Amino acid sequence: MTYKAIVTGATRGLGRGLARGLASKGAMVGVTGRDTDALADVCAEISALGGTPLALVCDHCDDEQVAAAFDRVKRDWGGLDILVNNAAAVYGQDLVTPGPFWEKPLKLADMINVGLRSSYVAAWHAAPLMAAAGKGLIASISFYGAVSYFHGAAYGAAKAGTDKMTADMAADLAPHGVAAISYWPGFVLTDAVKAMPPEMIPEDLRAMLPMWETPEFTGFVIDALYHDPALLGLSGQALIGAEQGERLGVKDLEGRQPVSYRATMGAPHLPFSQQGGLSA
Repeated sequence: MTYKAIVTGATRGLGRGLARGLASKGAMVGVTGRDTDALADVCAEISALGGTPLALVCDHCDDEQVAAAFDRVKRDWGGLDILVNNAAAVYGQDLVTPGPFWEKPLKLADMINVGLRSSYVAAWHAAPLMAAAGKGLIASISFYGAVSYFHGAAYGAAKAGTDKMTADMAADLAPHGVAAISYWPGFVLTDAVKAMPPEMIPEDLRAMLPMWETPEFTGFVIDALYHDPALLGLSGQALIGAEQGERLGVKDLEGRQPVSYRATMGAPHLPFSQQGGLSA
């Protein structure tokens, strides 16, 4: 049965490939972004893969634009099955430059706004649509930086906050049959990385690229999770995509099985209710 999914921040990177992955499963895929030309390109890719696209021009810094996007989803689709919170403020070179947080531009704190807060706002709009139907999945993109040092304090705060927010949303959503998870991809071979000339990629990084997963893989796994009878039992947790792929029999393009970085970068924390504390 065809489902309706929204992927935020889908004009490039993980979000764009993720949308392609869902489209390849025949889904109706709405994509948000600020660049109308890039949105048109993504929608063409979705159509070519057998999905049905919906372009949603939206700046996730602007709550009114987000509200308008979800109003259109409600008007055009009548409901929503999956929300993937992927939109994030990423300032590439500033983010990866070594050094303490106070020596980096203050704008990196924007990741807490477009990343953590924007996921909250999108979920706030999506949850009533799903609760009314008694089913649904809200998946928010996180990463190992939630539990280990990776790109510094702003990045870590955004990811750790995403995991805790998800756990608390799951408690509210459980009586309505809706699941909320944080999703940890591995290192992702985005379109931009694939387009880089080999000589521009550091040698040690170049050697790792064959192990990186495609962004489509995240779409494949989220599709499988949505159809997994055990989904509600996973709600509230942060899930490593590679591990869920292996559990569900989902492989990447060309039949590869992505690897988990649990041993080297850390494991997700269990929600408080699963640590012996009081459940919600």
